[in-house]
Amino acid sequence: MSEPFPHGQKKLAGRIALVTGASRGIGRAVAVELARRGAHVIALARTQGALEALDDDVRALGSEATLVPCDIKDFDGLDRLGAVIHQRWGKLDILVGNAGILGPLTPIAHCDPDKWEQVFAVNVTANYRLLRSLDPLLRASDAGRAVFVSSGAAQRDDFAAFWGPYAASKAALDGIVRAYAAETANISSVCVMSVNPGPLRTRMRAAAMPGEDPLTLRTPEEFAPKLAELCAPEWSETGKIYDFPKDRVLHFRGAA
Repeated sequence: MSEPFPHGQKKLAGRIALVTGASRGIGRAVAVELARRGAHVIALARTQGALEALDDDVRALGSEATLVPCDIKDFDGLDRLGAVIHQRWGKLDILVGNAGILGPLTPIAHCDPDKWEQVFAVNVTANYRLLRSLDPLLRASDAGRAVFVSSGAAQRDDFAAFWGPYAASKAALDGIVRAYAAETANISSVCVMSVNPGPLRTRMRAAAMPGEDPLTLRTPEEFAPKLAELCAPEWSETGKIYDFPKDRVLHFRGAA
């Protein structure tokens, strides 16, 4: 995929974008990139200070942000967020479901139930609750776009040992993407995509691969423009996965 819009052009001016996990890593880079393209960014994350730093960067680009300090597991809060967005804007043009956690790297049989439930609460249930809250707002947009950050761990043929909680949660998230894409295709303007960022220079990657040299990895800032393409009104693919390492849009494999 080639970059269609030079930096600085406000191709997303007037569009409302919600980004979860927006305080650091991929989420922060995506929020900044969407703001660079002119979107009003609703930035959701737990850390107030990091959100305020993001707000400074967004304003420096000539865009605006609405800060939402919220734990993604506050499901009632996600319902209230949908109501507030409806009251203020009456629509949502872009949803980027980025917030996620790695969880324990452990044999399935050794995984603590509380840890398992936490991984699924953040990586799966929170995204379902976002769609439950925001679906009418995405459909109200003239070009609603929903993009969810998945992982190659859910797609690999050689499924990795000890990655069960994380890989299973991302596979479940891909299932949500596929179902929602099928439910919105042909009857709405909504397009729904999953993305595999591959190995990037993030805290999660460092936790998963502590012996890896981070300077050998690409950065969230390199990935963000590619994800931003999927958020544009011109984007027309749905129910597929964009693979950043291959720079290709791929069909999902296997049964839904």
